Amino acid sequence: MAQDDLKVLILGGTGRVGRMLRHYWDAAPPRGMALTWQARGAGGDIEWCASDGAAALAAAGDFDRLLVLAGVTPAEDADLDQNAVIAGAAMEAAAQMGAEHVLLASSSAVYGTGKDRPYTEEDTPDPASPYAKAKLAAERAAHDTEGAPPVCALRIGNVLGADALMLNACKAREDHPVHLDQFTDGHGPLRSYIGPVTLAQVLETLLKKGAALPETLNVGAPAPVAMQTLLEVGGTPYVMRPAPPDAVQNITLDCSALAALHSFADTASEAGPMLDELRRVRDTA
Repeated sequence: MAQDDLKVLILGGTGRVGRMLRHYWDAAPPRGMALTWQARGAGGDIEWCASDGAAALAAAGDFDRLLVLAGVTPAEDADLDQNAVIAGAAMEAAAQMGAEHVLLASSSAVYGTGKDRPYTEEDTPDPASPYAKAKLAAERAAHDTEGAPPVCALRIGNVLGADALMLNACKAREDHPVHLDQFTDGHGPLRSYIGPVTLAQVLETLLKKGAALPETLNVGAPAPVAMQTLLEVGGTPYVMRPAPPDAVQNITLDCSALAALHSFADTASEAGPMLDELRRVRDTA
């Protein structure tokens, strides 16, 4: 580690996104940064869970930045309220460590599903699901932590490889295809995606910018991607089925603010290159 490298503590090194990022960064370490990974058990450089408290995390040392990927995802009996607990503890620890800035992984789900246009950071959150409400509560806990450094909540769209579509695609066979909703225009869902390698590169940019970032930022590739295209390009067996009445066809993000901060590759929004990124990192993810 060079003397002037940014010291970055990453919380959540063993989740789906964390494993993909670590696989990429182990092979291509970000220039000017020294990464330390946290996990609740084995698999991290330091072991910590929210119940240990902020002081236990702060005892890991001094860091310039925190990247908080850790959180509780929807599952049976999942305690989604822990998302706010984790965020608050991370912010308290950041203050004790002397960190200058925190990136908090949130979700585009906080916006809800009620818009017929891409969501911008200025849109008022309207979370519909318990998970979305918990992620918004985590954002608020982070922003409301007294004495903590500035934080940017990253409202991330679908990370390819950590999303339900790709998890189902991995298990698909000709006799067990993926089922995709078909809407009245004959097409399937449209979503904001980002490839895992592109996400890593975006995070490198944002970690370097630090406190110059806004309080919230949408994170996705510049243009949305049709789920049907991802399945077709990936050669995944699938069948279309009539969408149920409560299904939403288009849930997308306006990522122009991010594009003003980060230089995306021209192919960042294309299904083929996104799938290539997933192949690079999914061996251990």
